[in-house]
Amino acid sequence: MTVHLRAFAQAIAMGERNGHLVIIGGAEDRIYGKKILARFTELAGGSQADIVVITAASGLSDQMWEVYRQAFGELGVINVSHVEISSRADANSERTVGMLSRADGIFMTGGDQKRLLALIGGTEADRALHAAFRQRGAIIGGTSAGASAMSGQMLASGAAVPQPEKGAVSMAAGLGLLQHILIDQHFSERHRLGRLLTAVAQNPCLHGVGIDEDTALVIERGVGIEVVGEGAVTVVDGRHMHSNLAHIADRENPEMIDVRLHVLPAGSRYALPTGGRADALPASMLDFLRKVINPHPHA
Repeated sequence: MTVHLRAFAQAIAMGERNGHLVIIGGAEDRIYGKKILARFTELAGGSQADIVVITAASGLSDQMWEVYRQAFGELGVINVSHVEISSRADANSERTVGMLSRADGIFMTGGDQKRLLALIGGTEADRALHAAFRQRGAIIGGTSAGASAMSGQMLASGAAVPQPEKGAVSMAAGLGLLQHILIDQHFSERHRLGRLLTAVAQNPCLHGVGIDEDTALVIERGVGIEVVGEGAVTVVDGRHMHSNLAHIADRENPEMIDVRLHVLPAGSRYALPTGGRADALPASMLDFLRKVINPHPHA
């Protein structure tokens, strides 16, 4: 077993509750093995965990709640509740804050990430999410729109262009559970590499993370990451890129030279090396790992 895998296994064995993010590329299996939802449930504490579902991203809130009520129920979860947020008043209510403050696991469904942020961004619910993750070590999960919303800067809109195209994507403020990271979902299935490259070309300080359907990037705060499910996670690093983006017109295709790309298939696991073995990972991958697990996200 390599050094980084040993460190990951040791962290799991110790049962530390550092806080996890379960970032899902959408269309996760909710009927058969439910591999990702089962992992979320396990991290939250199993059948006895208090799990709440936020459906604010969806315009079909009741239907979405029923889907996840049934899925978590079939996984044996006894206490699963619906956090109904249809207005910013709901997001600031004592009931909502109380549910989020007690939950072991908080799950955000798909829909529209702009709708989700319009309802909860900057509210007491937003603050309760951060407190749950950073202070109590709770599990925060999100699928599709719920995944995109986790980062500080999120993809608000953009077509799946076949190659990078200046101005093809627009950005907005996200929840900020992660910083210096940009998340795209339904990645391989909707051919979104060109879209993610466009976003990185326009924001080269960010790592672009594309997550396939029925695939999750699981981040343990301060420890490491794993990829769960059936697909892969694609990481685009443009920080050392040479580009002519600033000198071309909108809708033209930029040059992007020296862009780094990592592909992490399901089953991949990485933790910060221990015992001074910083050579256990390539430097570019180690830098990405440090960013996503950073317990001080604004550093």
